[in-house]
Amino acid sequence: MDTHDISAPPRAQSRHTADQHPNQRYRRPGHSGVGLTHDNARHTARFTVIGNHLAQHPELSGLAIGLGVHIQSLPAGARVDIKTLAARFPEGTTRIAAALRELETHGYLRRERHRIPDGRIITRTISCNQPGSSRRDPHAPPKAPAAAPAPAHSPAAAPRRERAPRKPLPAVPRPAYPAPALIQQATDLLAGLRRHDPRLLLSACDTAHLAPGVTAWLERDVSPAAVRHALTADLPPEGLRRPAALLAHRLIAQLPPPPPFRAPVPPPTVRHPLQNCDRCDRAFRSPTSGHCHDCRTDLPEAA
Repeated sequence: MDTHDISAPPRAQSRHTADQHPNQRYRRPGHSGVGLTHDNARHTARFTVIGNHLAQHPELSGLAIGLGVHIQSLPAGARVDIKTLAARFPEGTTRIAAALRELETHGYLRRERHRIPDGRIITRTISCNQPGSSRRDPHAPPKAPAAAPAPAHSPAAAPRRERAPRKPLPAVPRPAYPAPALIQQATDLLAGLRRHDPRLLLSACDTAHLAPGVTAWLERDVSPAAVRHALTADLPPEGLRRPAALLAHRLIAQLPPPPPFRAPVPPPTVRHPLQNCDRCDRAFRSPTSGHCHDCRTDLPEAA
């Protein structure tokens, strides 16, 4: 008597039964084979996942749904302003603006205003593929993609410290009369300090800040060699973190007093030898012989 394997099915079963086909929900009861039928192929490149909450939104217009799908398919950084979209689609700017307002009302778009470093204000458009699912503050700027964690032994694993802003240099003395020649002499003196000590290499900005202080020293009858010695003598042996700040401190702390006031010395009086007047024989002082003052006044040529 033959035996049959009762554990094997009598025939191969299909992957989906008639009642469990994924497209079955689109068929109206009692109308088998009537209505929408899908002929789908699997996408392997250039596709975008769109939620049915957008594609089948009960309140959005068809233009708004189409624009929402188009915007979600664009790469980051693409322009989605009204003029750009109006140039892409046959609808005018008025209809596109209304459709964008619909997407914004239902949470599929956010338009935020930001001030960029140069002071201008720009509008940033943010597309939301699932409105209400973001837990981030809607007004916060977008976060950069997180980098892979560095190994524990790597130097990058150590916490990075934010560099504090550099303090401005101390104000240096100002000259009473900033003559261009003295300022140029002071600038050349500061530029040559690196020849005496390589650590005193100054930037152009630091040199321009310190030059008036050196000019004030030169204005007080201090020779360039004495100024150079005051700035370069007894420097600390360890490294200088900011040589311009040290030089500014020395220009302030060691500023010599102004020179004492000297009254102008009058020129020496010249005493001419005595001469006898050729007319009245009166004696008078003059470098040359001739007539005295009274006789010169009476002469016709004097008149």
